[in-house]
Amino acid sequence: MPNIVPFRAVRPTRDKVSLIAARSYQSYTQAEREARLDNNPFSFLHIVNPGYKYHKEISGQERFKLVKNRYQEFREDGIFIKEEKPCYYVYRIINRDGEMFTGIIAAASVEDYEKNTIKRHEDTIAYRENTFKDYLKIVGFNAEPVLLTHADDSILSEIIAKVTKTRAEYEFTTTFRDTHYLWKVNDADNVEKIKAQYAGISKMYIADGHHRSASSYLLAQDLKEQNKKHNGTEAYNYFMSFIIPESDLRIHEFNRLVRDLNNLSKEEFLIQLDAVFRIENRGLEYHKPKEKHHFSMYLDGEFYSLHLRKSAYKFTDALSKLDAQILYATVLEPILGISDLRNDNRIDYSEGKNGMTYVKGVVDSGEFKVGFGMLPVSVEEMKQISEEGLTMPPKSTYIQPKLRSGVTIYEF
Repeated sequence: MPNIVPFRAVRPTRDKVSLIAARSYQSYTQAEREARLDNNPFSFLHIVNPGYKYHKEISGQERFKLVKNRYQEFREDGIFIKEEKPCYYVYRIINRDGEMFTGIIAAASVEDYEKNTIKRHEDTIAYRENTFKDYLKIVGFNAEPVLLTHADDSILSEIIAKVTKTRAEYEFTTTFRDTHYLWKVNDADNVEKIKAQYAGISKMYIADGHHRSASSYLLAQDLKEQNKKHNGTEAYNYFMSFIIPESDLRIHEFNRLVRDLNNLSKEEFLIQLDAVFRIENRGLEYHKPKEKHHFSMYLDGEFYSLHLRKSAYKFTDALSKLDAQILYATVLEPILGISDLRNDNRIDYSEGKNGMTYVKGVVDSGEFKVGFGMLPVSVEEMKQISEEGLTMPPKSTYIQPKLRSGVTIYEF
């Protein structure tokens, strides 16, 4: 029974929201970041990149303290306002491809995360967890919701449908050509209905934001120990989440790019692949797999299709059936010698939305020697991995929607 509650968001004034909202810092090129920082004094990038003001790279706790300062300046200048009473927020994104994502921004309980009522499917790195925990503790806010998903619920859908027929608090389109809408829900009747309906959902799944949720849990443990009057209702007992039904979730694959063939010739590499895959040379014919356990490969100016030989590979659990795991277990580790998918600089990843055309381009450029494509993970596969207590290989999923930072902010 997830405890999903309304909260008092800090958010931009209506006239500034389109200027403030920003994609994740890492998603911008350096030139894009500099253009926004130079030309838009309201961009949330000024808060998360406070050193730009001094033309200096700043890191660690010094940066965290300056982030807090920039945030407080935005608050003091009236650019951000704090909600007078707790709200749920219905949020909708219509992206440039016409896909629509609608869900509710709310506060999810760290206790549910601890008890695995909110289930996870990715490993987290302790260093990153603790670094972000320290960041949250110093700055005192979080501006990036964790993306949670659950089975479709007709009552929640009905509530959302009624809310979205009213005038939105925010409606803005970004230069990325995504249109964003936000509606406040603070009337007592709908608030109680939403809270009760979430409480009746047996399981939720983290779709995106495993490190953010883990860091929020660690922060709660720290602040709980420091607070002699802790009663469980404090803001640090929750983390901001964007909760959407499974039918609104879009999962794309990550294609794999490898810089060399581990001292193998092209012919030697293909012979080793042949032990596990049926290989067909498709020449210049653009190839993308159409079935699970089928892969595309681009090597030395040609496309190949790879079909897993079932006699050469054994399925033992949900993880073993995952295409990203199959590629790792049959090719990346045993043939190409890549065991650490997170830290080996011989491997890189490309969002599946870029397609094998992108893979072809970077291999043809000489930056990489070979590229692999696969089908995306399904929602059912993701859920089964979580149910079995397993974790996917890194970069197994590229999940949409992606929210903008700075539209709703959760203070501790």
